[in-house]
Amino acid sequence: MREWSNRVGVSSEEIERKIREGTAKRKEIRDFAALFNIRYMESAGLDYVYDGEARRIEMYEYPVKYIEGIELLDWVRSFDNKYYRKGVCVDKPRLKKPYHVEEFLFVKERARRGIKVPVTGPYTLADWSFNEYYYHPDFFNIRESRYRAKEEFVFDIAREIIRPNIIALVNAGARWIQIDEPAATTHPEEVPLFVEAFNEVVKGIDAKFSVHICYSDYSLLYPHILDMKVDHYAFEYANSGNYDRTLSLFKEYGDKKEIGLGVVDVHRDELESPELVKERLLHAYHFLEDYIIYANPDCGLRTRTLEVAYEKLKSVVKGAQMAREEI
Repeated sequence: MREWSNRVGVSSEEIERKIREGTAKRKEIRDFAALFNIRYMESAGLDYVYDGEARRIEMYEYPVKYIEGIELLDWVRSFDNKYYRKGVCVDKPRLKKPYHVEEFLFVKERARRGIKVPVTGPYTLADWSFNEYYYHPDFFNIRESRYRAKEEFVFDIAREIIRPNIIALVNAGARWIQIDEPAATTHPEEVPLFVEAFNEVVKGIDAKFSVHICYSDYSLLYPHILDMKVDHYAFEYANSGNYDRTLSLFKEYGDKKEIGLGVVDVHRDELESPELVKERLLHAYHFLEDYIIYANPDCGLRTRTLEVAYEKLKSVVKGAQMAREEI
């Protein structure tokens, strides 16, 4: 801990002492972790940072703990060796309290760079939950009754849970919010529902919104995503296997939104060089011609070591700088 803390400019002596003595409070440990993550990202050179979601158990389980009407059950595997507790909806979802404001204010007071706040979206929260409350099967039309139950569940989460959270964040000063929706293309026939729920969340709110969708067939989003009230896409490309196929969707459909280009793979330790990042960015720039492109990892780097994640982030920063110099 000491070596990395010194490296990113955070003193760890006091928290280390308290941990050894057994006197460290949970909040103190999380505050330290959040500050460490902010400085870690800043020292890597990122333009926009957050706290590495240091206070969140997991992107699904953490928000569900603040929702009345969804009960957490047992553990399921998400990917690699990562697990979360899956929930079951037993009543109409109700928000206990906004659950991202405190962490945002901590970041806002300490960050020296821009801030982008990640929030798990309504479609993913619903899709990753069992739906007992809304589902009343019509045995003459099971598929339709299942869809209507899902639709009602998704929209209640959008209106009653996610939208109030985002309004609270904006009132606290958040200007860029990323809604994470990894489940967006799990059921291709429900992509319109995903888009409508997103729009329900953000309507009338004065902020920049991005949507992050990883490990998906992005062609399934079109043409429905053209109706999404979003400013920025954060998509996975480095691990996609077919770079041009994904990029061509933007040209094919005339979709002119900002693009967050995933230029490093978050599931491999192999380091992408700054030169490779530069090549990927320039290729996208020349392919798309007049689009606004941001450089970012495919997804979160939580499964990598501190060293590997740091070097990948530095490659993103250096590669973007090199690409700008050649434009």
